[in-house]
Amino acid sequence: MTMKWIDLSRNAIDLYEQKHTGGHLVSEHYHQTYQLLFVLEGEGAIRLEGGVRKLAVDDTALIVPYSVHSVMSDFRLTLLVLAFDEAVLDPDMRAQLLHAYFPASCLMKPGLFAASELRQLLRKMLFEQSRELSPLVRLSLKVQLSQLLLLLVRSAGTEAAGAGTSSNKLRAEKIRSYIDSKYFDPLTAGDIASKLDISTRHVNNIFKERYNMTPMQYLTEVRIRVAQKLLVETGKDIISICFEVGYDSVSTFYRSFKAVAKLSPKTYRELNAPTQAE
Repeated sequence: MTMKWIDLSRNAIDLYEQKHTGGHLVSEHYHQTYQLLFVLEGEGAIRLEGGVRKLAVDDTALIVPYSVHSVMSDFRLTLLVLAFDEAVLDPDMRAQLLHAYFPASCLMKPGLFAASELRQLLRKMLFEQSRELSPLVRLSLKVQLSQLLLLLVRSAGTEAAGAGTSSNKLRAEKIRSYIDSKYFDPLTAGDIASKLDISTRHVNNIFKERYNMTPMQYLTEVRIRVAQKLLVETGKDIISICFEVGYDSVSTFYRSFKAVAKLSPKTYRELNAPTQAE
């Protein structure tokens, strides 16, 4: 068993490709740094913490320093490896995120929505790494690493793996959960469909079958429900509330609000604001 040294002197963070041909075995070893292995293509297995787990596309292994592991490929297996020194994270992120949630090496199987966000973050990090080295590049990589770890923590356990993931009911529930956590983003049915790798029509059909409305109708309801709460419980300007819940246009916000609440935002606030004590 040997230690394989990873040179992180350039940024304290490094991303690189690792290819394995069919039947290839990387013998047991360990590193002095953290590693995140993200499966881009193929199938295989990883020996981690004394057990062997199957590897498939989008699977993500977080390997802590000095944790013995090995990788086997069934067919062609392509990994994106993110190596980093924990010192790159600020003390709070290191203690409350990395150490608290990843005390030991683990294999995660993110669902389609989480995997899509994870891929996008890794692409951003690859882009930053390709730029000329500067303090801003280092800072950007640190920020994106923190975002990536936070995404893994929040997505852990929320996406079921296995045969059940193909059921329309579960897909509809995932779409709803995704909208609940991303309502402030410029979401479209096409965006959701691309993450699930199905057609927009199918997204609309499975969601409507479960909730009697389309995902975009539900998105509007969520945004307006949050806006109603902000109108009543805060003194924020309507333009600020419009921005906070995901609208770039005040006129669009007013139209959507009236369609759902049957009142303008101003009238809704006047009728529902708590009575001031004299």
